Amino acid sequence: MSRRSNNIPLFEGVDRVTVVLYLLLVLSGLICITSVSFEDATITDFFSFSHFHIKQAAWACVAMVAALVILLLDSRYYHMYAYYAYAIGVLLILGTIILPDSLARPLNGAKAWYTFGSFVIQPVEFTKITVALAVARLMSNYNYSIKQLGDLIHVGFLILLPLAIIIMQNDTGSGVVLCSFIIVLYREGLNKWLCIPAIMVAALFIFSFLFTPLFLLMVLVLIFTFCNAMMIGHWKAHIIFLATIAISSFALYGGSALVCEQALSGYTCLATTVIIAIIIAAIYAFRKNISAIFLSAGLFIGSMIFVPTADKIFESVLQPHQKLRILSFLGIMSDPKGADYNVNQAKIAIGSGGLFGKGFMEGTQNKYFVPEKETDFIFCTVGEEWGFVGVVFVLTLLCMLILRLMKMGERQEEPFGRIYSYCVASILLFHVLVNIGMNVGLMPVMGIPLPFLSYGGSSLVAFTILVFIAIRLDASPRNGLMRV
Repeated sequence: MSRRSNNIPLFEGVDRVTVVLYLLLVLSGLICITSVSFEDATITDFFSFSHFHIKQAAWACVAMVAALVILLLDSRYYHMYAYYAYAIGVLLILGTIILPDSLARPLNGAKAWYTFGSFVIQPVEFTKITVALAVARLMSNYNYSIKQLGDLIHVGFLILLPLAIIIMQNDTGSGVVLCSFIIVLYREGLNKWLCIPAIMVAALFIFSFLFTPLFLLMVLVLIFTFCNAMMIGHWKAHIIFLATIAISSFALYGGSALVCEQALSGYTCLATTVIIAIIIAAIYAFRKNISAIFLSAGLFIGSMIFVPTADKIFESVLQPHQKLRILSFLGIMSDPKGADYNVNQAKIAIGSGGLFGKGFMEGTQNKYFVPEKETDFIFCTVGEEWGFVGVVFVLTLLCMLILRLMKMGERQEEPFGRIYSYCVASILLFHVLVNIGMNVGLMPVMGIPLPFLSYGGSSLVAFTILVFIAIRLDASPRNGLMRV
């Protein structure tokens, strides 16, 4: 059970730099939460458990205990029980949908929390840990190859199953975090010319509100053809492929105009031509045993189906406040007192901080005008009270932690530890980019916390477990865990 089972002294091999970065980030979060939430001038009330900063301090103590337990456990357990943990994680998020509201309370339109008296726990934060462990376990098998379509489908299933359940909870923002695992797949050998179409598929939902389906389909054809040419070569054949699609589409449009009373739409003509072309390309790929074409063709077909149905998904799946946030972000509508209010106030708060900020507890914009100031918009507190210098300091800590996790992964001899470390780094990177992006108006508001700084016991404990499992695996003897 203990680290002594690995025949090494307690805490030997622990990456102290990572631990220090973690402690500095947790301390920074406590300072910011205290500054933005405490208004009473009496020191006796300062330690009341009714305040956010005291609750966060209590959760920080719980997180420290969890970190210590993780360091004491034998590192082989994380590999041995990864799939069991994954199953428990999936069941936990599934339970929020199945259980009654008395146990799984809806909040802000999402049914994603368990309630135990006055305590509220969000299981999706812990599911990220179990997904990272399961992905690391699967991809560290001897016979696993990400270049094999079947193996890629297996890891895709591990990621997409909890993602689908989280979307059913109406907690889309938390689910999208799992898309960050594409960074791990790329590190482990996924062809970069398959990563680009995959990213474009994710961006289709946003672009579908700005451009017509015909234009998007034309762009998709160009992108997928270009990426396929970069993967397998034969540029001349791909250029002929594009020219054939264009000529055939125009011919179909002209023929329909002559034969029918009303010509077929441009999208229908292009889509029909492309489908026929894909079938021909698939037959060619099967005869020549070119598996890469099948994967890119599958992504393309999924994208082509998604484009005309984006509006229906937008209307039926997303909550009203999510629709308003997306439309506001794209500039399709303006609602300064509604959907735009949070971001506008956050930007004012960040901009008012100047170079050195207003000082501890001196922020007025974040304290009185910014909603969700302790959670999603904690970053604007850093900007207003500590200024540009404070922002740089916090971003430096976060970047150093992410880079340190990647370095820890690279120096490990066992693939399980390497893959898991990259999973953690990817999750943290996604959280940082999205949270700060939505604070400054570069990303739509998704309700994603800033790691270690935002208020919330579930996120703080979960991020702590994520990071310290990576630290524990890095501290293990190099002859400990073997690939199986």
